[in-house]
Order: sequence, then C-alpha cells, then structure tokens
Amino acid sequence: MYAVLTLGGVGIFFGLLLGVAARFFAVPTDPRIEAVREALPGANCGACVFAGCNQYAEAIVEGKAPINACIPGGSMTAEAIAAIMGQEVEQVEPKVAAVFCRGDRRLARDLFIYHGVADCEHAQQYHGGFKACAYGCLGLGNCVRACPFEAITMGPEGLPLVDEEKCTGCGLCLEACPRDIIRLIPPGKQGHLVRCSSRERGRKVSKICEVGCTGCRVCVKACPREAITMEDNLAVIDLEKCDDCGLCVEKCRFNAIEPRRLETADDAGPRAASA
Repeated sequence: MYAVLTLGGVGIFFGLLLGVAARFFAVPTDPRIEAVREALPGANCGACVFAGCNQYAEAIVEGKAPINACIPGGSMTAEAIAAIMGQEVEQVEPKVAAVFCRGDRRLARDLFIYHGVADCEHAQQYHGGFKACAYGCLGLGNCVRACPFEAITMGPEGLPLVDEEKCTGCGLCLEACPRDIIRLIPPGKQGHLVRCSSRERGRKVSKICEVGCTGCRVCVKACPREAITMEDNLAVIDLEKCDDCGLCVEKCRFNAIEPRRLETADDAGPRAASA
C-alpha cells in the first residue's frame, strides 16, 4: 500500500511539474498557421518546394513563401489562403504533364536487352540506357511511382500515359525522369504537339524510331500561322498560335505530330479544301 501511494504521489508531482514547465516554456503559435494548413489539400507532395503542407503553411505566415505555390490546390486554395492572410492572389495558369516521346516497344529500337533494376535512373547508367534513341522514354516507371495523385500509368507498350483529369501539374514526374521528356503544358485539347524530344536529325532518327522528328522542316513550311519553329533540330509548336488546322499532321511523314483534339465532321471540310 505504501509503495503504491508513494509511486502515485511521485507520478502526480512530476505530472504537475511537467504541466507547469509546458506552460512556462510554451512557444506561442500564430493561429493563422493552422488555418492555412486546413486550407491546403494535405497531399504533402512537395510541389511547393517545402517538405510538406505544415512547413509550407508556416512559411506563408512567416512571409517566406508565396500564397499560390500549392499547385495541386490550384486557384481555389490560393484564394482561401489569400482571405486568411489578407492578401491578393495572382492567378496561376493550370498545367498538366505531357510525355514527349512516342517511341514505344513497337516503334523504337533497343540497343540491348536490359534485365536490371526497373528504374530509369539506374538503367541510364548502363551505357546511357538500352534505347537506341538517347532521348527516348525508357519506360521503367519512375514517373508513375513519383506521382502522388495516380495520374500516370504505364501503357501496354511501355510508355507512360497521363490522365489530365487527375494531373495537378505538380511537376514531380519531371524531376523523376532522367531524360527530361516530360513537360508541363496547358490542359485541354487545343493545339497539336510534336511528341518527340530527339535533337538528332535525318536518317539517324528514322533508323532507330518510326515516329521520331527528323528535323526536315516540312511542318514549319506547311503551318499557315507560323506556329512551328525549329529548336536544336526539333520542331516545336506554339500552342498559343496553333489553331488545329492539321496541315502539319498531314505533312509529317513520320507521324511525330499528334493532334490533341478529336476531328469532327465540321473540321474535315475546311481542312480538305485547304489541302
């Protein structure tokens, strides 16, 4: 009995002591931190360059981070944080990831059979990768594993597929890709894309990939809106200028240009006339 009472008394004493110490050494916190944290989506994806939503919320309140850096949260989250902080928010243009390679297992040649770790970064260390095209997708799923929103899946022929409905444009897949073939573009189906990242040209491209851009400039000459330019032997389409006329798709012999919009009956008439 005495032992129980003694232990109980000691426990009560140290409990009171810890309570007093906690109140005495307590660090006051800004209630806005918790409010900002509640406004964030809680994905902890790191797209804001902070380790997680808690750290980002603290940085906002301390004036060390912009209120619109949460890409997954978008404009609604930025507006909610702006109301908490009493600030005005600049609208951030939404972006989605796009894979700029069409050279899957059927269309692009391999240099050798790779049996190593299923990791693009690891495979890249073996003679620069097993793909004959040094700019082609290795298809080992680093981008799939990096996406916290399950917006990227691996297609049946070894190329990643992006679900624009799920993609938040956080950019984590860009960091995970060792070949830099994923880029952020405006969402939607407006504008054609040259789905290639090769900087080589001519026969060197056509011998190793059936859908690679050879830098022939035919699409540049065909575009009536001057929306296509050549950058380091690669055709690049300005989505702001592209009006989906489709002439570049028709002229490209290697199918390196991909329409982002389904063709309708109304589109066929003017296109046929212009051709």
